[in-house]
Amino acid sequence: MNQVSTEVLVIGSGVAGLMVAELLSLKKNVMIITKSKIGESNSKLAQGGIAAATTEEDSWTNHFFDTIRAGVFHNNEELTELLVKKGPMQLRHLINLGVRFDKSLNGEYQRCKEGAHSVSRIFHAGGDATGKEIIHTLINRVKKRCTIFEDHLAIDLLIDEGECTGAKVINQAGDTLIINAAYTLLATGGAGQLYPVTSNHPAITGDGLAMAYRAGAILTDLEFMQFHPTMYAGDADRSFLISEAVRGEGGVLVTANGERLMEGKHEQFDLAPRDIVARAIYEEELPVSLDISMISKFEERFPTIAMQCKNHNVDLAKGMIPVKPGAHFLMGGVITDHVGRTSLDGLFALGEVAHTGVHGANRLASNSLLEGIVFAREAAEWILHHHKDVRKRELIEQDTRLPEPSLSLHELKETMDKFVGMKRTRVGLSYALKLLHPIATDEVGKLDFQSIERANMGLVSWLMATSAVLRKESRGAHYRADYPKQLQEWKQKRILRGMYQDDWVESQERSRTIFY
Repeated sequence: MNQVSTEVLVIGSGVAGLMVAELLSLKKNVMIITKSKIGESNSKLAQGGIAAATTEEDSWTNHFFDTIRAGVFHNNEELTELLVKKGPMQLRHLINLGVRFDKSLNGEYQRCKEGAHSVSRIFHAGGDATGKEIIHTLINRVKKRCTIFEDHLAIDLLIDEGECTGAKVINQAGDTLIINAAYTLLATGGAGQLYPVTSNHPAITGDGLAMAYRAGAILTDLEFMQFHPTMYAGDADRSFLISEAVRGEGGVLVTANGERLMEGKHEQFDLAPRDIVARAIYEEELPVSLDISMISKFEERFPTIAMQCKNHNVDLAKGMIPVKPGAHFLMGGVITDHVGRTSLDGLFALGEVAHTGVHGANRLASNSLLEGIVFAREAAEWILHHHKDVRKRELIEQDTRLPEPSLSLHELKETMDKFVGMKRTRVGLSYALKLLHPIATDEVGKLDFQSIERANMGLVSWLMATSAVLRKESRGAHYRADYPKQLQEWKQKRILRGMYQDDWVESQERSRTIFY
């Protein structure tokens, strides 16, 4: 086993990880590890765009209230204010770096409207390829200054007396590497692959959440998994995202009888918050389609979606795309402060793996890329003003024990979909917990990408089910059929305290403890 050292270790290469690496690499030695190829992430798949208040008809207060209304007033208001106030500045920074947002013929930036937004404030690129444009721009910059390890998966964080000092990683060949770092930044994304239908990249398997929990970090709000209303309604492995911007441009959801689905269900109709639209589709007995017949030059405005439709034999000339909800974005995660610091010294979390609280119980459309770039800036500025030495530890060969998932991958996804999906009950969640509870083991199995991913997916599934069974109300993306009302006393946060990997067997009871 070899070891290397760096001032800053970034785990993940989505927009948050690449942005913080870009900012820090101007003055510090930065290493990026990513378990696939650089930039392969949910961020690259992002279609809609970035929300920011940049016109006279808009203001940060409008964006703020849209965000907390969509989040069902479960947001951290202080950090939500920081997000929307600093958003325009970070948008300008992306433009200065070379990101080419779409413009109209008169040279002005185009802005579209998406669900739960009161005005048109969404900047987009390439029609519906915003994430791809941003990621491409950032990769071209970080490749010049950062050390990058592709096809390397982080196994676990290195913890010494409550301080994170780096990570243990493995490559595709099975070789392990110890990376010592003064600062370690998790930017691994969410956990959409726990479900059979998802918009997420295949690499998004909850790795950062599992590592943080095993290391002893504090997590919260894992019950809030957002389901996007409009995934293509093909087979699970043939599904793809249809951006909310399509409805922003005039697309409407219709039932099999040709009636508007959202008529009478919400004052914003098809642009209601995602949780409301997704549940309306879920509860409709007959298939639902997205009517795009009123959108002129659809293929020009949404080239990525149009290409996907053609690849899946959807006849766009008919103006109808069959849709269904799918797992999209996790509002919960590793608790951080305003600069990304977690409960462990030396460990930061950014992007979807983090819980800043800005999304509340239901993320507002196009606030995810915004969160990534805004809090990357906050973290980078803090780190640049605080020196910390790299702590090199004596290299000791130590076996890594990971909890074994109790179900096969297919069984795990089906269990999450059926019992920890869009409609939950105490009986179903309790049954899921019995099925999902990770199996403690003293045996050391072969460490490879598949076994590590499966261990992480099993642990995070159990944590999400645990969170869901304990929240006895319905709020945003978390719907309990047996507790359908929203209750004031449940606005408070609930946290899951992590555990240390080296005492997994002894800590089974402690790891279940929930603190208010």
